[in-house]
Amino acid sequence: MKMPTVVFFLLAIASFAVLPAVKAQSADSRDSSSSKVKTAEPDVRYVRPTPKIQFHNYLFDTFGPYPILGAAFAAGINQAERTPPEWQQGAEGYGERFGSNFAIAGVSTTTRYGLAKAFGEDTLYYRCECKGVFPRLRHAVISTLIARRSDDGHRVFSFPALVAPYAGTMTAVYTWYPGRYNASDGFRMGNYNLLASAGGNVAIEFLYRGTHSWLSRVHLKHEHGAKGSEH
Repeated sequence: MKMPTVVFFLLAIASFAVLPAVKAQSADSRDSSSSKVKTAEPDVRYVRPTPKIQFHNYLFDTFGPYPILGAAFAAGINQAERTPPEWQQGAEGYGERFGSNFAIAGVSTTTRYGLAKAFGEDTLYYRCECKGVFPRLRHAVISTLIARRSDDGHRVFSFPALVAPYAGTMTAVYTWYPGRYNASDGFRMGNYNLLASAGGNVAIEFLYRGTHSWLSRVHLKHEHGAKGSEH
């Protein structure tokens, strides 16, 4: 399966969004007489999730309807494309593909939450308070690799968010996938996993309809958004 065109579109958005931050950082370094690195701006509206909320989110993200539906959808695509070809068609083949995709998602989610805990990060998605389709889309895409850190909620590049999508697919390749699959296949599938994470952020950003909607459950009680000026 070839890389979808949307991947390049999302990467282009991310690259364009990073440019203002890079320019601003360069300007700060020229104007400042100090050699110290400027710390990230805290978000005064940020409320760090409690361990209980984090645990509930982990359970929901691992065993809730979102990963189940995602695994079912992915299994349908794999079934149509006969991937892997060693797995048969019919109910048995679909069951293998569904179980594989569900397990990949579980390993990825566990890796993300586990590493985030070790790094002191909050990798939940926070909707943007900015206006306009493009700024919100840019925020959703970039937030795929951004996390909140410390009690002030300053934003940092998230190593756990980057590694997690590939942890699941690499585990699949070296555990239950047919033996002919290798690291390059795990990396390729991890790219799609990362793309799915970005797509989930876009869905939360644009399809969220309040505290009683189904999508509100993806990030539970975190109704506050992210400042639109962050980019």
